[in-house]
Amino acid sequence: MIDRIKIRGARVHNLKGVDVDIPLNKIVGVAGVSGSGKSSLALGVVYAEGSRRYLEALSTYTRRRMTQAAKAQVDEVTYVPAALALHQRPGVPGIRSTFGTATELLNSLRLMYSRLASHRCPNGHYAPPSLAVAAGRELVCPECGEHFYAPGAEELSFNSQGACPECGGTGSIRIVDESTLVPDESLTIDEGAVLPWQTLMWSLMKDIARDLGVRTDVPFRLLTPEEREIVFHGPAVKHHMIYQNRTSGAAGEMDFTYFNAIYTVENALAKVKDEKGMKRVARFLKEEVCPSCGGTRLSEAARAPKLRGISLDEACRMTLAELMEWVDGVPASLPEEMEPMARSICESFRSAAMRLMDLGLGYLTLDRASSTLSTGERQRMQLARAVRNRTTGVLYVLDEPSIGLHPSNIVGLNGVIRDLVADGNSVLLVDHDTQILKEADWLIEMGPGAGAAGGRVIAEGSVADVGNNPESRIGGFLSGRADTRIRRPAGDVFGGAYSALHLRHPYGKASGGRNSQRKADCGDGRFRFRQDDAGTRKPCPRPEGPCRRDAAAGSCAGCGGGGYRTCQAD
Repeated sequence: MIDRIKIRGARVHNLKGVDVDIPLNKIVGVAGVSGSGKSSLALGVVYAEGSRRYLEALSTYTRRRMTQAAKAQVDEVTYVPAALALHQRPGVPGIRSTFGTATELLNSLRLMYSRLASHRCPNGHYAPPSLAVAAGRELVCPECGEHFYAPGAEELSFNSQGACPECGGTGSIRIVDESTLVPDESLTIDEGAVLPWQTLMWSLMKDIARDLGVRTDVPFRLLTPEEREIVFHGPAVKHHMIYQNRTSGAAGEMDFTYFNAIYTVENALAKVKDEKGMKRVARFLKEEVCPSCGGTRLSEAARAPKLRGISLDEACRMTLAELMEWVDGVPASLPEEMEPMARSICESFRSAAMRLMDLGLGYLTLDRASSTLSTGERQRMQLARAVRNRTTGVLYVLDEPSIGLHPSNIVGLNGVIRDLVADGNSVLLVDHDTQILKEADWLIEMGPGAGAAGGRVIAEGSVADVGNNPESRIGGFLSGRADTRIRRPAGDVFGGAYSALHLRHPYGKASGGRNSQRKADCGDGRFRFRQDDAGTRKPCPRPEGPCRRDAAAGSCAGCGGGGYRTCQAD
């Protein structure tokens, strides 16, 4: 019976002809100091060969359209299954991606609103929920008798027909930032004070502005409000003038349309065709919330259906934990004949959401832009999606899945990894966290040092075996024998007596729980730090006193003026 992957003579990066067996259908941890060759073994050999061999089984036509890894520098790898990698730093998603779309929770939610909601007729009245929607039949308004069709799930998507017409489903619009058009008001217009006329448009706009009554030979700050109005918002009138080329001296009569400073930028933006052109225009733009959809990304029609008294955009503004409670009440709020269909749709939502809750992501809202999520949050989203797919016989390679996780969230992560194995998969994970490594069925430790001093297997076996292995660098930490103090105290660092470290619960209760807030006495010569769950907001750590929250008084370097910050490791 084949129960392990066999690797012989691995020489990727700093690996020195590594021979090792990796058990299948188990959780296998790869430990070692940074730079010891952990990722080289897990990703550079095992994942590279597993994914490459799977792709080679596909047709040539398909392979030509996919990125393929080169063969790993290894003598032999046998019995490796198809492999998927959840990288430490997933790619940054696009502007249209949100937490809801990336996790596909929004698909189930849109289906709820399409099939189960009260829909609005063209005259503004609401028809009660009906099975006619699922059957694709016309609805009849009970108020005015108007016949109409309910929107389908695609018509409620901001990436499709439900997108806001003004922002195109992005939730934000680019507008000209007037403060960037004249960065130095001590210059005259002739000297290039109006920057867009210097970089995006012919400089003869200065000549037209002069003919329209604007003084171009005085500092811009001395212009009257009327002259400023012409520069920034003047009408696009045609102007007949004699133009002389300053280089060749040639002159001639020509008709030119006046482009004010703002329209100059808008015209250039409309003609952008590549990234280089966008860079020239971007300096004059700023992003604002779309005034039409209020940042919801949805058209007015997509925001019209109501389920349990709220619209789709309101549901997306709930945290995942709040939304799960709300979804639980959906079947009971509908007519009895609709309850079976409602329970089926809601259960599909719950099964996907529970994995994310287990991974500690219950504080995120579905409308949160994916680009604002931390790498740890995006990696956990990947992991939840992998479990939801219920694959069998796949090797999952996880690169430091505990990154950014509070210890209280690792319990849920361990449960999700166990579910992957229970479905008949194998898990190979690279990590430093002993709380994760202790859950492994088998450990492989690389080392003993980093770079050229590493690249060898120095210990392998069960957690207990590695913990008792004298050659292991991590064994003492797994068994609890290691002395965690690695250097002597540096003395009176803070200029006074050491302050005892006190533990205080965030809600004023006694400490000791896993969500304890740790706090030291504050004041001169004292040290303070906070520890909170991932995703919580920490007070701004300004050393000189309370944060300046008034943006007009000057933004705070710690929080930007908001008074709180979100930990970057979340």
